[in-house]
Amino acid sequence: MFRSALTPALTLVLLGLAPALHAQQGDGGQTAADRNARITAPLPADQAAIKAHVMFLASDAMRGREAGSAEYDIAAQYVAAQYYAAGLRPAGDDGSYLQTVPLLSFRPADQGTLTVTAGKGTPMTLTFGEDYIPGGNPEQAATLIDAGVVFAGYGIVAPQYDRDDYKGVDAKGKIVAFFSGAPGGFDGEERAHFGNNSNKAAIAKAKGAAGVIILESPQSARVRPFERLKDVWDEWRMTWAYADGRGHLPAPGTPTLASLSIKGAAKLFAGDKRWDAALKAAGDGKPMLQAFAPATKLAVSLKTEQKKVTSANVAGIIPGSDPGLKDEVVVLTAHLDHVGVGRADARGDTIYNGAMDNAMGVAALIEGAKRFAASGKPPRRSVMFLAVTAEEKGLIGADYFAHNPTVPKANIVANVNLDMPVITYKFEDMIAFGAARSTLGDAVARATAVVGVGVGTDPMPEQGFFVRSDHYRFVQQGIPSVFLWPGMAGPGQAAFNAFLGKHYHRPSDEVSNPEILWDQGVRFIDANYAIAREIADADARPRWNKGDFFGLLYGGYGAK
Repeated sequence: MFRSALTPALTLVLLGLAPALHAQQGDGGQTAADRNARITAPLPADQAAIKAHVMFLASDAMRGREAGSAEYDIAAQYVAAQYYAAGLRPAGDDGSYLQTVPLLSFRPADQGTLTVTAGKGTPMTLTFGEDYIPGGNPEQAATLIDAGVVFAGYGIVAPQYDRDDYKGVDAKGKIVAFFSGAPGGFDGEERAHFGNNSNKAAIAKAKGAAGVIILESPQSARVRPFERLKDVWDEWRMTWAYADGRGHLPAPGTPTLASLSIKGAAKLFAGDKRWDAALKAAGDGKPMLQAFAPATKLAVSLKTEQKKVTSANVAGIIPGSDPGLKDEVVVLTAHLDHVGVGRADARGDTIYNGAMDNAMGVAALIEGAKRFAASGKPPRRSVMFLAVTAEEKGLIGADYFAHNPTVPKANIVANVNLDMPVITYKFEDMIAFGAARSTLGDAVARATAVVGVGVGTDPMPEQGFFVRSDHYRFVQQGIPSVFLWPGMAGPGQAAFNAFLGKHYHRPSDEVSNPEILWDQGVRFIDANYAIAREIADADARPRWNKGDFFGLLYGGYGAK
């Protein structure tokens, strides 16, 4: 059952003392008077409402809201209480606001071993942290595989692009090695899809592979050097569990065995000129790489530690008012979890508060619900407000809901996702990932006009943001979805990059950040409310554009 014991932090909430609690916390050497002045400075009511949610959810008392923690449970109870105050009906399990999400947490139990044998040569053991980082296999405690190796480029099969990175090789029973990421030449959102390692593992499974290995590429070496993986190799990962305890995996039976550095890959393919050619071609940005199967075997021995964890999604709903449309549901999502407690920063702070990521998104979800209530006009379609767990663990809470929705899946007609709106600048446009793929694009354009801005384009397709937030799990169920951000026009690019560089997944993502502009949070909510209202009240349900890649891939309404 969902934990609901009264911890000291929850007691403070009930006593109305959460703001005072936050005011007492350390803020990088600031004096208490400075902190209190910033916390208690008066704001207009709409801005104060947003800030109040973020103050609590991103307080040190919440200890980073890690999925499965007692502090996350308190945050979930807070959101449920806010839903109740906004007049939402419960839409979780058994008449409650909470949908229990059974999680399976796993990690490598030790460093494992990878041993390469080229032809009839002498076996060579790779070096942990320098050549490889072990994977974790939630399907079994011990994994032993001794098999041949296949290099499959970027691991992509895309008939619509006349592309098969497995062409000329047989992967059945083999360990497939492929570069991380995806090359240029794809639409930005499709590139993000094809670059997703889980999707690549699913392709490898379809090819009969025994397991997969992810190779560092020249591009990933520049963005995230391999040596940084050593710092996080033994962190807990998650998936959701079926009723029988099995973990849900995109490629069951085909585990991700390890990640290899460029140096480690050179040992795996030692002396094979085809590898040298592939590495050079990848470094030169060539999209197509020749697959090959060297006369090499790889023996992998891994141990995986597992534990069961319970968390919850928080779901409330405003019933639709139109007899012909009320059964259709528009789902608004925001992830409630963050990354918890971790390594100390330069100030000695170990709590990753997650103010922008994603207490601000949850605040927007709550305040959006209140906008519907305050309008005095119920929506024609039903609108669900869903705060999900374990996004930071791989979009797990959203995936669980998408597979096990608390309303009939066929009735869900759209998803609007709110994740990490950076409100440190006056935004001049908005980015809507996925909008151009369905009739939601028109709704987004009209809604952003409400706040006086247009719709920009994805400025960083190489980052794969389209597959890195919860809307993607709805896309994979064939549901038209959008993910809206303040845009990159004017001061946006510099401000967003500054947030990524200084605060993203760092303890400094706090409510006390003096760069936060709460009035921009109001504008962000205005735009999202306008989108949700338009979708909910439109005569026709959203539909995929005819022939759209994702609509066809996942059998979405209108794509054929």
